[in-house]
Amino acid sequence: MTVASGDIEIILHVDETLGESRRNDLTDALKNKDGIRSAEFCPLRYHLMLVSYDRDNLTSQDVLHQVKNQSVHAQLIGPV
Repeated sequence: MTVASGDIEIILHVDETLGESRRNDLTDALKNKDGIRSAEFCPLRYHLMLVSYDRDNLTSQDVLHQVKNQSVHAQLIGPV
């Protein structure tokens, strides 16, 4: 994942065990949100999600809220 100069990359912990299809749906939904540059799950650690976002338009809490809006329980771990 490439991070632009104004972007922040964070790690989120997803509580649920999501199947591949649900993980793909979640990352696709996030990528379609303004200000979110990329979203992906860590290989072999499917409870950890990396999200890159534009810090000029969003905060980490905004990103977490977007994940929770997808009916997923998650917590912010912190920046990469």
